[in-house]
Amino acid sequence: MSQILIDHIDKSLKGFFKESSHTKVAVLVDENTYTHCYPIVKDCLPEHSLIKIRSGEVHKTLETCQLIWKELTDNGFDRRSLLINLGGGVIGDMGGFCAVTYKRGIDFINIPTTLLAAVDANVGGKLGIDFQGFKNHLGFFKDPEAVFIDPVFLKTLPENQLRSGFAEVVKHGLIVDKDYYAQVSTDGLNQKNWSAVIAHSVEIKNAVVKEDPKEAGLRKILNFGHTIGHAIESFYLASDNHLLHGEAIAIGMICEAYVSKKLLSLEEDQLTEICNTILRIYPDLTIKKTDFTSIIKLMYQDKKNVNNFLNHSLLYEIGRATYDIAVDEKDVMDSLFFYLKLKS
Repeated sequence: MSQILIDHIDKSLKGFFKESSHTKVAVLVDENTYTHCYPIVKDCLPEHSLIKIRSGEVHKTLETCQLIWKELTDNGFDRRSLLINLGGGVIGDMGGFCAVTYKRGIDFINIPTTLLAAVDANVGGKLGIDFQGFKNHLGFFKDPEAVFIDPVFLKTLPENQLRSGFAEVVKHGLIVDKDYYAQVSTDGLNQKNWSAVIAHSVEIKNAVVKEDPKEAGLRKILNFGHTIGHAIESFYLASDNHLLHGEAIAIGMICEAYVSKKLLSLEEDQLTEICNTILRIYPDLTIKKTDFTSIIKLMYQDKKNVNNFLNHSLLYEIGRATYDIAVDEKDVMDSLFFYLKLKS
């Protein structure tokens, strides 16, 4: 597993490069991280190239990968080079994907600049890009050389991006740690110690990933909220009702909590508690019932499915999850209508 440091970024980078013997270094940024985050790290880096791409999930494609590979090629990067992914989940997923495929693999490190990347996307070694509208359809498992986390970058985020990442924090509590869930859900986005929150979420994810690095079993619990949530995110990706990853996952967690009550042992009062928490933090998210059939159709491309069963990770109770629960279309449809009714 990767070295993960939660510390001042200048200290982390200077320590890393003191021991580094890479021949060339490139930093991958988008227009946002170039403006707000690159100035924080540039003086801590050795001589390097800068690769700029456009931000957003809509650009996490093979076309953007070609631009990255071309920059690496044009600048003469060899197999002992290093790519630094400075950004959120899109940068980390796609930069890692490009590093693993360039000349059969070069080293990369992640510097997450969003809460989503710090607690989830940059931890655990999943790399990928979207393909033909399907989220993370192409990808690898490969750990970065290191992940350097500094909460200073959270100050660069608009509130909707902070809120998006917070969905994964809530999820970590729901699947394995009810006390953690109680704490983070009470404080919401007004956390008193983001370093502690990030550290605990990273600890939860690392413990699961260490036991099941290739998602053959237990790691699937990390997908709670994601089977329905990813389909919602993919459907609205290019629409006027575009939802950030965590926003779609928030809806997905309500829907999958509903299914957990219907198929497993999640009690009514716990379903109500989950719904109230998520609706308090994410009050403005909407989906349309005319889109439900299309959303369900997208779910059949989910990587957890086997033999066309819609496999879900669900909750027995707050703090205890399971995986590979087959859910039929009717239950999914009912869960989407349940969410819509909550919003009415």
